[in-house]
Formats: sequence, C-alpha cells, structure tokens
Amino acid sequence: MQSKFNFDSNTNIIGIIGHPIKQSLSPLMHNSSFRIANLNYIYLPFSVPAENLKDALTGMTALGIKGFNITIPLKEKIAQYLHNVSEEAGVIGAVNTVVNENGQLYGHNTDVHGIVESLISYKHQLEGEAVTVIGAGGAARSCIYALIRNFKVRQINIINRTSQIAESLKEYFDAKMHFKKFKTFELIPPDIVSVLNESKLIINSSSLGMFPSPDDSATTIEESFHDQQIVFDVVYNPMITKLLKIAKSRGATTINGLKMFVEQGAKSYEIWTGEKMPTDEIFTILQKYLKEDHDIFDISN
Repeated sequence: MQSKFNFDSNTNIIGIIGHPIKQSLSPLMHNSSFRIANLNYIYLPFSVPAENLKDALTGMTALGIKGFNITIPLKEKIAQYLHNVSEEAGVIGAVNTVVNENGQLYGHNTDVHGIVESLISYKHQLEGEAVTVIGAGGAARSCIYALIRNFKVRQINIINRTSQIAESLKEYFDAKMHFKKFKTFELIPPDIVSVLNESKLIINSSSLGMFPSPDDSATTIEESFHDQQIVFDVVYNPMITKLLKIAKSRGATTINGLKMFVEQGAKSYEIWTGEKMPTDEIFTILQKYLKEDHDIFDISN
C-alpha cells in the first residue's frame, strides 16, 4: 500500500531509527494516520547502526526533526544521549519514542501502553494469579513492568533459553521495582509444561514464531494450555502464530500482537502531535496489509 503526500516548508518530519530498518511497519501505520487526520507530517525510516547513534541524534536535532521511534538494536543504548526519560523508560532501561522539544530530546517507552491496552479487559481475571513471560529481551522488560505496575499478579515466571539472563532480569526488577515474586526457568519444552499449564496468562515476548520462521514455537506440547488461560503473543506477523494456534485448539483465549503494535504507535503519535490516532482505521489497514502476506518481520516498531 503506497501513500501520497504533499510536502511544503511546514511539513513536520517524524522518523524511526534502527538497523536493519527496511521491514518496519511503522511508516505505513503513521503515514496512514497522518493522511486520515489531514496532518502535515511525514514518517520516514532511517537506518542507523549502533556506532552512528550519537552522530545521528546530533543531526536529527540540528535538522529539527520533531520526533522518532527507536527499534533494535538502539532501544537500550539511546537513553545516555537524551536530556530526560520518562519514569517507565528509566525503569525498563529502554526507550522506543523520542520527542524533540526545542532541541531537547525526551525519551518514552510506549510499548508499556500497548501491553496494558492489550490486557486491560482481563485485569480482574489476572489478579492474584501466576503469569509467565517467555523471553528476556526489551519486550520482556516492558511486559514485566506493565504487569507489576498495572496488574496485581501473584507471581511472574520468566522462561528464557539462557537461564542466567532470566535470572539477571529477575534481579533487575527486584532492585528497580521491589517485586520479589519471580521464578525463572530455562526454555526446555518438556520441563516447562507444568509452569505454563499453571499460568493464568502466558506472554510470548520473544521472536519465536515470527516471519520468516512461522513454524517455531516456545512449545508445541498441547498439554501446556487449557481453556481457563489467556495466551498473548507480541508477534504480529503472522497474526496467528503457531503458539496461538495450539493454545486456541485447547480452548485458551488468545491475543495477537497487532493491537499492542497499534496501541504503542498511537501513544507515540499522541506524544508527537497532541492528537488521537484513528486506531480503528489503522487496525483495519494493517490487518489487510498483513493478510496479503507481505514480508514484515520487525515486531518492535
């Protein structure tokens, strides 16, 4: 889907920086939003390797670029170059949205908003329950923060291929948010069946199952799931991952990553423009685009 724009000297430039960047779905989402709302903005992708980050920020500030998203591998590296970061970005240790206010760069983490909006209708069901997060990267950090801050869960299990990384994440949030009810496990499918089965909510925050490897899944053991569970996959391409297919076949409530992606984008959009994103229209546009089997595989922005 191509968008047509009219540019003038008052056009506000928004961007996304990361490396690689060409597969990001954010330009389609935001440019469609600007067009629908008739705002004089354009959203552009900029490929920025980590070693060029500082220079890129200097250039973007000098050019008066109004704001930008940050994706891999820069989310955890950018905070040191910003004038200030929001509370959630500071605690999580990752920034995905920056706004330029008169040459001052302010960082935010809108992934948390996307996660909360995806799960908020299940808030009462999650109170006092054990939940499991698969993965220990930036998305896992945002998920754990959102769960601690917004949902009264009893326990958070962290499952990761490397148990040491899961353990370090546990210690990090114990220190940062004084949440001590963690358990960590290595991603060994036969050994994690009971952990998953006893979890009210399971979140896949990893890239397992993402295009171009849709046959991957954290587990293929059907007994991991049951009809009283909620299973949330942050991957949005494919929209129904193998993990979600298996969970749904067992009667679990399933949530794909597209709502999270749209909602985190909507929060960034609001930070930059002061306006609400037309999320219903954008969700429809992105659903249609993904159903046409475009090769999109950036899950973070």
